[in-house]
Order: sequence, then structure tokens, then C-alpha cells
Amino acid sequence: MSEAGAAMFVGNYEHAIDGKGRLILPSSFRPQLAGGAFITYLDSCLGILPAPEFERMARKLEAQVSDGSVPLDALRIFASEADHVVPDSQGRMRILAHLREVAGLSRKVMVTGAIRRVEVWDPSRWSEIRHAGTERLSQAITHGRGMGDG
Repeated sequence: MSEAGAAMFVGNYEHAIDGKGRLILPSSFRPQLAGGAFITYLDSCLGILPAPEFERMARKLEAQVSDGSVPLDALRIFASEADHVVPDSQGRMRILAHLREVAGLSRKVMVTGAIRRVEVWDPSRWSEIRHAGTERLSQAITHGRGMGDG
């Protein structure tokens, strides 16, 4: 947990979706999601969001729709594609077929921490994102944006 008590998700893990469409959560993520979460499509992957983070994102989208900076369809898709889930006692969480399909997920997946949420990626997509992100992080550190004392 962070200072404010919000969930903090870090790390990346190779996992699999079983024949019933369930994902076993990494053990380090389970306590933070034990009470339930929302799964929705986000930027070429699925996001698993604790309720406070889902609500924060929904409110932000609502505000952007109200001020005209984001089309209403974005909010519609965010909400209508979402699924509320509660992990079972073994840390398994169902992922609906339409969500697996839209994110291009098959049996093998990468489960990654993204600070406020968990992301579930197709391994080949994750490899591309990881490579590009590593370069961007190096550039940010080199240019002193957001890292270190300076």
C-alpha cells in the first residue's frame, strides 16, 4: 500500500488463462484485489482496477465528456465493457470471452503491475510495449524528468 493507503502494483509475471477463462492472480496482487475489482479494456490490454481506481477513472471520463474533450462513446465503452469480479479462494478471476477477444488474449498472458492497476497483456504486445517503454524511461532519466533528486 502507498502512503495514502491505495493499492500499488509492481512487477511482471508470466501466467495462463485456464480452459474456463480464469486467470490466477500473482500472489503479490491478491490481497489488494481480494474484495473485488473491475476488469475493462484499456489501450491494447485489459486493466484490473480496484474499485477506487475504477471510480476515479470513471469520474475523470465523465468530466472529460462534460467539457467536450472526450466523446461520450469513450465513457460508454469503458463502462459497458467492464466486469465486476471477486477472486475465488485460490486467487482465480474470470475474464469474460469478449474481453479476452478484444485484448487479443489466448492461453499465455503477461500480468503486469501499473502502479494503480494490474494489466493483462498478450505476450507479444507486452514485448513491444516493454521495449518502447524501456527506451522512454531511459530518456526520461537522462533528461531529468521525474526521476532522482534533480
